[in-house]
Amino acid sequence: MAEEIRAEIVANVLKVVAHVGDDLETGDTVVLLESMKMEIPVLTEGSGRLSRLAVGEGDVVQEGDLLAVLE
Repeated sequence: MAEEIRAEIVANVLKVVAHVGDDLETGDTVVLLESMKMEIPVLTEGSGRLSRLAVGEGDVVQEGDLLAVLE
């Protein structure tokens, strides 16, 4: 089952850490968001292969926006 990773806050995508095809474990960082000069890592809740990355560095995301999909 696919895990959709979504933004929990309005933020800028500071850095994309993982790439499509990467095998990730629970707790791995997918992207770093920046909001109000704070860096917020977005972590996986399960393990699997990153099948889709929906954002790039410099993008602005809103709460609930899709960031990535883990298969």
